[in-house]
Amino acid sequence: MRGKVWKFGDDIDTDIILPGRYLIHIDQKILSKHCMEGIDSEFYKKVSKGDIIVGGKNFGCGSSREHAPIAIQGAGIGAVIAESFARIFYRNSTNIGMPLLEASGITKFLNQGDEIEIDMKNGFIIKEDGSKYEFKNLPSFMLNILEKGGLIEYLKKKNLE
Repeated sequence: MRGKVWKFGDDIDTDIILPGRYLIHIDQKILSKHCMEGIDSEFYKKVSKGDIIVGGKNFGCGSSREHAPIAIQGAGIGAVIAESFARIFYRNSTNIGMPLLEASGITKFLNQGDEIEIDMKNGFIIKEDGSKYEFKNLPSFMLNILEKGGLIEYLKKKNLE
C-alpha cells in the first residue's frame, strides 16, 4: 500500500471527520464529499485514491457513528495511521474493511505530504528515503477481515467454506 500523507493532530473526533448534519445520508459517495470537512472543506477534492491519513492520539473519538469511517473509505483513503484510536471507531473501521494502524510516536516521523509505503506483512511504514517506522502488527484474523473487505464479507466467505 502506497500513498501521500494527510496529517492531523490529536483528538480528531467523528464530528471533524464527518459533521453530524450529514448523518441523514448513507450513500458512501455523498458522505465522502464531506470527509474531514470539520478541518478542510476541500479535503475530498485534494485526496487521491490510496492516500493515508495520519493522526495523533485518540483518533475517531466522539460519537459511535459508523458514517465517519465510511466517509474516509469513500474518499479513497487506503489506511489511517495514528498514535491511538477511539475503540468504537477502530471497531467500526475494521467492520467495513478500513485498515487502522497504531504506531506510537508516528506524528514525529511523518509529515504532511510525505509519500510512504505500508508493509502490512512485516509491520513497517517506509518513507521515500528508505527510513522505516514499526507499527503494531495486526493479528492474522484482523488481516483476514481486512483482506475480505470487512466483517460481513469475511463472515459470508467463512460460512461458505
